[in-house]
Amino acid sequence: MTPTKGIVLAGGSGTRLYPMTAAFSKQLQPVYDKPMIYYPLSTLLMAGIADILIISTPHDTPVFQRLLGDGSRLGISITYAVQDEPRGIADAFRVGRDFLGTSPVCLILGDNIFYGKLDFLREAIASNVGATIFGYPVTDPERYGVVEIDAAGTVVSIEEKPPSPRSDLAIPGLYVYGPDVVDIAASLTPGKRGELEITDVHRVYLDQGRLSVRQLGRGIAWLDTGTPDSMLDAGVFIHAIEKRQGLKIGCLEEVAWRQGFLDREGFRAAVTALPKGDYRRYCERLLERS
Repeated sequence: MTPTKGIVLAGGSGTRLYPMTAAFSKQLQPVYDKPMIYYPLSTLLMAGIADILIISTPHDTPVFQRLLGDGSRLGISITYAVQDEPRGIADAFRVGRDFLGTSPVCLILGDNIFYGKLDFLREAIASNVGATIFGYPVTDPERYGVVEIDAAGTVVSIEEKPPSPRSDLAIPGLYVYGPDVVDIAASLTPGKRGELEITDVHRVYLDQGRLSVRQLGRGIAWLDTGTPDSMLDAGVFIHAIEKRQGLKIGCLEEVAWRQGFLDREGFRAAVTALPKGDYRRYCERLLERS
């Protein structure tokens, strides 16, 4: 079975966060004690994905490269591609066509944070036969893409930011696809916003009877950090968990070690290369206790 590859879409204009995004993108903004992109990257790593493409703007891509390098210090591979202007989420498959080849893919948006056991994602990757999306109950579904399901859990409809939602299940920015998503995305025409809409990709799979949805329960927290208020909420949430448990969320070096991408000596080397500070001291304590 061909291993699943990962894409982090970290582009966009960041207008909702201006002036914070005047100098660099929202995915480089701090969410409590780490850059925002650490969190979606750690989600992919925890799902067992070690070959990852980061798509960003011409201005920000060099910054991501300085921040993360080629991934070798984490025992993984990180490559980069440029999206010269926002063209929609589905445009990630046009940009990433050569990277993906004939591999299945897990796409995550660079401003989405997930906390909790990720069994749901690992199971979706293992069982996916077309496209798998996720449903998360929210109080304001009109702000999101929304999926409607019947009593058997079959997808009935999907809508993008409907004024009168048929369901309270929002679709988070985390998706699993087979290799044919590249061709499906290439067949689309831009929507009213002039972008390739991810909802249109899902409608193709729905029409083919190959769209699955997995509902995320109370054990999973999904945080969308696309506005100043939601960024603050995410930072407060992460601070509270880390302070209470003494464990960091989204520590890439730790995740790479726990997932087996780094052995103990590889983890030690990665920690030694970190600048002195609380982040390094946390990793050093993990070594001392292991």
